[in-house]
Parts: sequence; structure tokens; C-alpha cells
Amino acid sequence: MNGRRPRARVFAWYTLLLALTLVFLAPLLWMFLTSFKTQSEATAFPPTLLPERPTVEAYQTVFAGNSQTPVLRWLLNSVLAATGQTVLVLVTASAAAYALARLEFRGKRAMFAVIVGTLLIPSFTLLIPNFLIVDGLGWLDSLWALIVPGAASAFGVFFLRQFFLGLPHELDEAALLDGANHFHIFTRIVLPLSRPALATLAVITFLANWNDFIWPIYVIFSPEYFTLPPGLSILQGAYTIHYPVVMAGAVIASVPVLLLYAATQRYVIEGVSRTGLKG
Repeated sequence: MNGRRPRARVFAWYTLLLALTLVFLAPLLWMFLTSFKTQSEATAFPPTLLPERPTVEAYQTVFAGNSQTPVLRWLLNSVLAATGQTVLVLVTASAAAYALARLEFRGKRAMFAVIVGTLLIPSFTLLIPNFLIVDGLGWLDSLWALIVPGAASAFGVFFLRQFFLGLPHELDEAALLDGANHFHIFTRIVLPLSRPALATLAVITFLANWNDFIWPIYVIFSPEYFTLPPGLSILQGAYTIHYPVVMAGAVIASVPVLLLYAATQRYVIEGVSRTGLKG
């Protein structure tokens, strides 16, 4: 009797997890299957799950493109913009977080409070100031406008600082006794031990830039410099809501993100589990 109760509990938990998995995967599965349907089948009522006559016509249309809908160029732009901003965020946030977590200087707590306080500012209030700065630098209608403005991440500083605080300070003291300076400690001890946190921040930053829709519309005017989110809206208008074509574009936009998460899943889970709220 006692043995059946734990088995029943485990079965209930696995059933719940399976149901949640299906809920999260259902939109992705629907998107993928619709991309292989014809327009008439995609708009039919009642809707069908599996395509009756699978076709890759939507993908052929997407990859063919034209001067107004260069989907492959949008994909490349998204990869370059998201990767460039991720690298800059990791460099700036890790350096600032190290100083705030491992060094002692006057005004450190006040500086950290100001950085965390900026997280409370709605991002939309920064659109016009950032636009004016980008315009003054001559970066409008270029990938620089999509990479540089988000290179200073207050969340990244906060996230990495919490992780750095959890590393033993004895490592710093031993390195200093061996003649290392703070730059050596930062690059050769702290960063190698912080791979899970860095991978987690990299995924979060990459996804934020990859999915950004509003900012590219403000600063990009030429179709060849669009990223995928605003580009897919043009794709939808260009084909008067041709659902298989739109879904094919969405599938293409999802593949790099899914591959990134699959490659970094172990580090992301470890980074989240080891990042506490110390300090």
C-alpha cells in the first residue's frame, strides 16, 4: 500500500509535466505543420492538424525573396546584431560586475543602487534619447544602431555580480599572494569559473535582441538592413497574410534560437541554480 502511493505521485507528476510540455510545444508544432500546407488548407474550417498534401512551396517563396523581402539577409542581420550585442554585453557587464563584487572603492553601493534602479525605468522612455544619440553618431539605417545601444546591460551587471559574490574570496587572496593583479584574477580565475552565468546571460541577451521589434523599426529604414521580427511583418503584408509563407518565415526565425538553447541548456540551468541573492 505504501509502495503504491509514491508510484502514483510520480505518475501524477509526470502526467502534469507531459501536459505542460504539450501546451508549450503545441504552437511550435502548429507553426511547423502549417508551413507545409497550401493557402487554402491553412485557411480551411474546420482546421486540419496534418497537411493533406505537404508542400515546400512556402519555403521556396521565402528563400527566393526579392529586394523588398530578402529573408536570408534578414536572418544574417539578426545573427550579426544579436551576436554583436551579446559579446558587448558580456564584456561590459562582466567587467562592471567584477568591480562591484570583488573590489572595494568609495561609492560602490550607491553606484550599484543606481544601476539596479535603472531597471525600473520603462524601456519605451529611452527610445527617443537613444534615437537622438544614434542619429548624432550617424548610425541610423545600419547594424550599429541595433548592436551598440543595448551594450550596457543593467540586468547583466546585477546578474553577474550576484554570481561573482558566490565565488570564494580565498581564490583572489591566493592569486594576489602569487603576484597576480586584478586583471589576471578577473580573466584567469573569475571568468573561467563563471561560464554557467555567462552562458545564461548570453542566451538572455541574444533572445532579447533577436526578438526585438520596436527598436529596429525606429532606426532601420532600408529593407536590406531589417532583422527578422520587423521583416516578417513586411513578409506578411507582402503576401496578404499568406499563412504558410508567414509560418515558414517563423520556423526559420525559430531554428537558430532553438539550436542556441539546446547547445547551452546545461550551462543555463546551472547558472540560474547557482546565482543567488547574496549581497
